[in-house]
Amino acid sequence: MAGPPLIPRIGTSASPIRIAVLFSGSGTGMNALLRHQDNEDCTHKTVLSITNKADAGGIAFANQQGIPLEIEPVDLTLPKEERRVEQEHRIMQHLEKYDIELVILSGYMRILSTDFVSKYYPKIINIHPSLLPAFPGADAHSDVLSGGVRVSGCTVHVVDSGVDSGTILGQCRVPVFIDDSRSTLAKRVQVEEHRLYPSIIDSICSGLQVDLDD
Repeated sequence: MAGPPLIPRIGTSASPIRIAVLFSGSGTGMNALLRHQDNEDCTHKTVLSITNKADAGGIAFANQQGIPLEIEPVDLTLPKEERRVEQEHRIMQHLEKYDIELVILSGYMRILSTDFVSKYYPKIINIHPSLLPAFPGADAHSDVLSGGVRVSGCTVHVVDSGVDSGTILGQCRVPVFIDDSRSTLAKRVQVEEHRLYPSIIDSICSGLQVDLDD
């Protein structure tokens, strides 16, 4: 049975849902989303991008598209136990400033704190390169190949306090070939990621009702 909408209002092309994208690397997923949002009927808009890496490739995509960009690295001069909280506090200030309604993780390679997740839950979404709950974690492609399975894929899910454990919103299956390397599998999965993620975000911003896991 479906639960309440994931976010409290429905977006329109005239009043789109305000999205922030968090990324750490190449930003190809963010770029695919930005191209999707060029559609005049799109019900959401990326109004902020945030990265923890000053040399992240995705910075170029944000600049090309004129998306406000904030670079917020972890301050390594702080005691280890304080670093994540301090960095996330800076991120939260940006989210509040831009009145963000939905947070999209797109290759953001940091585990969010329980406090951060609790503040925005269930309005943080992630895409993971496997068919969850199989192969969670940081290197799913290598784990898939080591596991000898013949099918992998990608999963869009709500971010909760666990690791890749939140409510699944959509999946896409991709074959795994005997001669696959990590690179060839990753490229095949990435094609489907760039299709699935914008589609699920469309659904969320159009009033998708979700029965969240307990």
